[in-house]
Amino acid sequence: MVVRTSYSLEFFPPKDGEGEVRLWAALEALKPIAPEFVSVTYGAGGSTRNRTIGVTEEVTHRTKIPTVAHLTCVGSSRQELISILHMYRSAGIRGVLALRGDPTGGPRAPWTPTSDGFTHADELVQLIHEFGGFDIGVAAFPDGHPSSEGDSVKDIDVLLRKEFLGASFATTQFFFEVSKWEQLVYALAARGSSLPIIPGILPITNIKQLTRMAELGGTPIPPSISARFAAIDGDIQGTHELGIEIATQLCEDLLRAGAPSLHFYTMNSPTATLEIYGNLNHAH
Repeated sequence: MVVRTSYSLEFFPPKDGEGEVRLWAALEALKPIAPEFVSVTYGAGGSTRNRTIGVTEEVTHRTKIPTVAHLTCVGSSRQELISILHMYRSAGIRGVLALRGDPTGGPRAPWTPTSDGFTHADELVQLIHEFGGFDIGVAAFPDGHPSSEGDSVKDIDVLLRKEFLGASFATTQFFFEVSKWEQLVYALAARGSSLPIIPGILPITNIKQLTRMAELGGTPIPPSISARFAAIDGDIQGTHELGIEIATQLCEDLLRAGAPSLHFYTMNSPTATLEIYGNLNHAH
């Protein structure tokens, strides 16, 4: 019996009408993947919250694909968070990804709590669980959470607490080494966790974007990968092809290592995800 790999997709809310056209075209193009769910992010500092709600609602309505809406602690009081959950529920959204979120000044900026708001994602998980009716997802960090400063035990403690409070799955920050995902999964299992850890895949098709995202999120780029890209610096097509090759290999290694499914950061474009999907299915 062939067990079909399941996939999920992540989009960000479009900024304008043109971006919206691109988003719907990307979703249409990605239909063959038959995603288990589609998630829609918030902008930095919760800036696109209303657009996130609108887009997630429309994805649910148009595609009937289960949607997971992001919810962050940034800039919202407890009461506002409850009203957003009501909106999500009435929009037919069944899943919520509970995140602390990045401060308005970006991931490295100091955290400023909102009056009557939350400071940690576990508080958000608890609120959503008490509200009821949602699958709750959380974030996991194979390369360590930026604020943990290398304390992997602290990262595991936080994930276990979120699971205890009602989280039912985690998607990871993007990463490049399968061993990092394995270490995280084994460490959780050793502590009695049954939380599925879905690897997040970001195909590198643009070096500038990758470097920026890695700096912001604290994801180290392995020297072996940097060297391969440096060798073809300036070759746009070559960079794209190498990015797809590296991401495909990572996906294959993860599936062999027992990953429950794969979560693609699409950057609102179908191209790279479809190429990787094609490679994976051609390989089997």
